[in-house]
Amino acid sequence: MTAGPVICFGQQPCGIFPRRFLYAKIATARRLQTELGGRLVFFCHDSDHDPRETQTCLRHRQTGEPRWINFAFANRLQRKYSPLYLKRVPAGWRDKQARQLPAFVGAPWVEAFKQVTAATVADFCLEMYRRMGLLDGVEVVRSGDPAVRRAACAVADFYVDVPYGGEIVRARFLDGLLKLHEGGDSYLTLPMRTFTPEQVSPTRDTRLRWMQSVVHCTHYVAGASEQDYLRKEDAPEITYLKRDPIDRSDEAYTEIPA
Repeated sequence: MTAGPVICFGQQPCGIFPRRFLYAKIATARRLQTELGGRLVFFCHDSDHDPRETQTCLRHRQTGEPRWINFAFANRLQRKYSPLYLKRVPAGWRDKQARQLPAFVGAPWVEAFKQVTAATVADFCLEMYRRMGLLDGVEVVRSGDPAVRRAACAVADFYVDVPYGGEIVRARFLDGLLKLHEGGDSYLTLPMRTFTPEQVSPTRDTRLRWMQSVVHCTHYVAGASEQDYLRKEDAPEITYLKRDPIDRSDEAYTEIPA
């Protein structure tokens, strides 16, 4: 552990342009850093597989009409079950999307978007956030990183990245079986196989303990919904803070600094 505060905020990659609630977490962490010093850490949960996480809302610059945008996906299996760090960006998607962006975002962000060359959804989001300057001076710790997974503590409730149908899917380990959730109470059981820590990522309920075993943060900036499910008893040594309020929190952050 390093001396001084370690100020952390966590989030899945949350849009081609980050949603405003992520910007608010970053701004809150930076404000706290000016008061306390220390390091900033972004725990990027790119192991998540939900394709809705990268959907975000842009507003037309003239009419104000909303448009929800998201990545295209190579196939249904990848879209539904592959972790974000492995969902591939199809050829041609970026150029097609870039032609539509000038109606929704300023020229600097259109040009930044055109320069992103990342091959996966999580990498694309992170590269875009960096080009927007949002991650300057921020250490990024990714839940899909094999080194992070090896360093993390074991948890009782977890997912396992395993091959299936020509893709890598994120299967829930339940009752000693690997399962894909098909909706409601329906699950598809996959053939059991051995796995290593490099394939394991936490569930929502075990994520805090798993993350903290690697990050060792002193302060954690939590979003509004996180307040409802964070198991603070799993890491009582952390000081928890709510992110600063922001309007239209679920829409994309596209403001250009003056």
